[in-house]
Amino acid sequence: MRRLPIRPLAGLAAVGVLALTGCGTQTAAAPADPGTAAGERTIHARQVMRLTQVHEQTGMTLLEGPVFDEDGELLVVDVTAPAGEPKVLRVNIRKKTSEQVHTDTRGTYTSAQFSPYDGRLYLTDFSHGDIVSLAPDGGDPRTFFSGEVDGARMNPDDLAFDREGNLYVSDSRGMSEGEAKGRVVRIDRTGKDATVLADGLAAPNGISFDADHRGLWFSELTQNRISYLLLDGEGSVASRHTAVRVDGGIAQTDSIAVDADGNLYQGLHGRPAMAVYSKNGDRLATVEVPARAAEGLESATNVAITPGGTRAYMTVSGPDGGYLYAFDALARGIRQSNGG
Repeated sequence: MRRLPIRPLAGLAAVGVLALTGCGTQTAAAPADPGTAAGERTIHARQVMRLTQVHEQTGMTLLEGPVFDEDGELLVVDVTAPAGEPKVLRVNIRKKTSEQVHTDTRGTYTSAQFSPYDGRLYLTDFSHGDIVSLAPDGGDPRTFFSGEVDGARMNPDDLAFDREGNLYVSDSRGMSEGEAKGRVVRIDRTGKDATVLADGLAAPNGISFDADHRGLWFSELTQNRISYLLLDGEGSVASRHTAVRVDGGIAQTDSIAVDADGNLYQGLHGRPAMAVYSKNGDRLATVEVPARAAEGLESATNVAITPGGTRAYMTVSGPDGGYLYAFDALARGIRQSNGG
């Protein structure tokens, strides 16, 4: 999930939101375009529609977790939506309309993705440490996972599924204290077995499998780096290394998506833009919103690329509201670029 600056959180404080994954930890205005490095290009995103306005009760709106359903409609979560207001929205992009899919009195949902195992929509509740699932139409809410992992509750931010439907979660535990207590956690598809794959992390945020499902990319918000976990085929870690150090200036690393060519789309908090890298760490492009619009926006948290196509939809938020922006991705969309 992405992060907006932490202001007084009004109604959100009541549910224990000290800091939001994917929402930023510091107030940051969008900086001037620093230009592009040799070999890097700028991709200009175009506004599709405004989905939300700043909520009076929470003083924020923060869109995250875009994911296409089987009917080609886009689902989006609003992390800071108060009780009773839409926390999951369904967007008809062609008609530029949206409707409420789910709300409740408790959840602070920071990501969304459909399971390949049971077809349900899974949401991470950052404030309460839960993983919640919904039927595809938004009904039948269930708590899939709750409780401690190795003696500590999670602050689950983003999630990814393997081909069998097991979950891999970025746990931003310790982020509000500024301590490197974060983890990557694997939860089996029954929700009964949770295992820590990596710990001692600095506010892990984005997480995605690579194009071949051989390993996991994950970002650490407060270190501006992307690491790679090579898996052994049995759900355990074979190796781990820092793969990319993101030159973000005042911006911080948020959610991650991966296209069919293995390129990484790294969302940024503190600037309404995304950085695009090859799997070998080359910075290929920067996706930006128009300069005038950027003045009222503070983050580009995540992106969904149309499955089998190249049209990408980026969630962008700030004092001007929550928006969808569109651009042409470098390669076609796959499961790893659809939700999480």
